[in-house]
Amino acid sequence: MSENKQSTHNVQLVTGRELHRVVVEEHLLSARTQVWIATADLKDMHIRSGRHFKPILDIFDTMAQRGVSFRIVHSALPSKYFRTTLEAYPRLVEDSLELQICPRSHWKMVIVDGDFGYCGSANFTGAGLGAKSPDKRNLEIGVVSSDKVWVDRLATLFDQFWIGEHCDTCRLKQICPDPVR
Repeated sequence: MSENKQSTHNVQLVTGRELHRVVVEEHLLSARTQVWIATADLKDMHIRSGRHFKPILDIFDTMAQRGVSFRIVHSALPSKYFRTTLEAYPRLVEDSLELQICPRSHWKMVIVDGDFGYCGSANFTGAGLGAKSPDKRNLEIGVVSSDKVWVDRLATLFDQFWIGEHCDTCRLKQICPDPVR
């Protein structure tokens, strides 16, 4: 550990509705500069906005207007509904949202501003991190932290994945729809 990095080991285990509240409501929606997401499945997740529910992409578009950028790694083609909703936000795609597909992506993580991290079982879907009711949502578990050392390690792993460090030796390269290298 470097001298100027302090670790408090403040890692919290979260499940169910608390997972949505902590990851999405408390941190993701408060992003100031960047949100990095790794998921296997990418679907048209809706979240509560006032008394209604909105597509997360609508909220991302509003956040992008404030200068927030997004990177999302996912394993397969996003759902049809996600792709249809995404078409309604051309500025988001052109300016602020980068998508990268990798058949090996099975990580589930969210990193916000380099200050907060989530790692666990939940995909970036309504049943995973969305606002579905308790009797419809998946049974998910994860760890969250604002510990600088922990978040930096998570961000390093994401960044290595993002820049394709695994691509040169990947045995699935021949089926990868969008190889980084």
